[in-house]
This record gives sequence, structure tokens and C-alpha cells, in this order.
Amino acid sequence: MFPALIPLVAYILGSIPFGYLLVRWQKGIDVRSTGSGSIGATNVLRNLGLIGFAATFLLDFAKGAVAVLLAARWTANAPLWVAIAAFAAVVGHCFPVWLKFRGGKGVATSAGVFFVLAPLQVGIAVAVFVVVLAVGRYVSLGSIVAVAVFPVLFQVQVHPPLALVVGAAGCSAVIIVRHGSNIVRLLKGTENRLGSKKAGGSKQ
Repeated sequence: MFPALIPLVAYILGSIPFGYLLVRWQKGIDVRSTGSGSIGATNVLRNLGLIGFAATFLLDFAKGAVAVLLAARWTANAPLWVAIAAFAAVVGHCFPVWLKFRGGKGVATSAGVFFVLAPLQVGIAVAVFVVVLAVGRYVSLGSIVAVAVFPVLFQVQVHPPLALVVGAAGCSAVIIVRHGSNIVRLLKGTENRLGSKKAGGSKQ
């Protein structure tokens, strides 16, 4: 496998729009026309319930993990190429060419990427998400804080090669940018909380 093809392969894997395909298959609609307009698990939840949410999250998680594992195998675990594959997979999910670059927010795909890199630190980041969610009941805020914390934990506790830290930070940056509208609503105090009965639910 030529290393130069790794970004393309990782992007294609990341760009498989599982949430879009599941909702289209089950309901015959474009999931992006509902809720937050995302193809991610949270928006699929609004259309297909918990089973749809779990299936979408696991599939999106898997494509991120597989992209990193393939890059590691094809390049004898070269940090730079693994980092590039990680970033490309998350970008693929957020901006899939098949859907005119209108994808998800990258949380589940990045979780798969991060789990391969440092599973223990992912567990800590998940715990941070749970605490933030329990305190504020904002799914978006929990996601933002968790993905921001992971690269710090990765660097401080694992001490990986710099390329991997930069790759992880790049993934987190993409996710935070994709949550831009959520951040605006959080600052304005208009972001819906988990369990809110407002129309449309959370825009996570």
C-alpha cells in the first residue's frame, strides 16, 4: 500500500454516511432535513430511537477505528501517517463528498480514532462527558469538553509522538468548529438541555 493513498482511504472510510443510510432505509427520508440537520447518532436518535442511535454510533465509531488501524498496519505504525489517517477519517465524516460535504459533527468517529490511540484516556474523556452532562444537561457542551480534554490527557499521560498529539488535536478542533452553532447558543443561553420539551430538541 502506498502511504500517499492513506489519506484518501481514511477519508472514504470516514465519509460513509451510516446515519443517513439507516434513516433513508428505514424511513425513506433525508436525516439532514430533520432535527439538527446532522447525519450523526444524536440526530438519528430523533428518527429511529435508541436502536438507530446505537447502530449509527457503533458504525461511525468503527470507521474511525478501522481507518487508524489500517494506517498503522500499512505503514508499520508510522506516527505521521497514523495521525493523517485519523484526521482524514474525521474530516470525511464531517464533510462527506457523497452528501455535498454536509455530514455530521464527528464525535463518534473521533471516539473510534481516539480509542485506538489511547483507550484508557478515552474512558477518562467519557467520564468527563458524563459529569458535564449530569451537571448542565447539555449534550453539546459535554461533547466539546470531552474532545478538548482528550489531546491533553493523551499528551500528559501517554507521551506519544508529536505527530499523534497534533493529529488528535486536529480532530478535536474540527469537532469543536462543527459545534459552532451550539457554542453560540450556549453563550446566549438558548441551547436546549437534555430532556427539554422544546420543539426540535437539542441541536447537538
